Amino acid sequence: MNEPESQATSFDRQMAVRLKSLRTERQWSLDLLAERSGVSRASLSRLENADVSPTAHVLGKLCAAYGLTLSRLMHLVEDDFTPLVRRDDQPVWTDPETGFLRRSVSPPAGPLNAEGLECVLKANTSITYEHPPRRGLEHHLLLVEGLLTVEIDGTRHRIQPGDCLRYQLHGRSAFTTPSHSSARYFLFVV
Repeated sequence: MNEPESQATSFDRQMAVRLKSLRTERQWSLDLLAERSGVSRASLSRLENADVSPTAHVLGKLCAAYGLTLSRLMHLVEDDFTPLVRRDDQPVWTDPETGFLRRSVSPPAGPLNAEGLECVLKANTSITYEHPPRRGLEHHLLLVEGLLTVEIDGTRHRIQPGDCLRYQLHGRSAFTTPSHSSARYFLFVV
């Protein structure tokens, strides 16, 4: 009898391997990571076994526990670096829970500290990150289309197309679209 074929994508399997190696490099148990990240032990185990696809919310919590940006984690899953990143080669990730789409237009690499992301958040969607991946991380958010409310460390900013929100992140952040509009924006992280 044949084993059922896994529904895990190649990315899910690569992410699972990387998440497990991040934990084992630090010699953390699943219980310790669960405590530090706020993600249940069972969910962590399922992620490390590629039984489920990670959501932006969960990856945000794990990145905060590890002191990494989400893009840095994504880059750790990717294997190579080239100076010119063609559109067809830019890694795209979609959050299975919210539909949030994140294209890494300029992924972090080697000595390059900055990264650029193109993000699309559907209408009537909110994504919250309780902790920054690294305190004081510099962000520049340029809204291209739609409407977006961004809350940074308790301060709310309503952003319109062409507006650029610049901030250093020290605490909680939230990105919310109204019921009648999606948002497409570029986020540059330094």
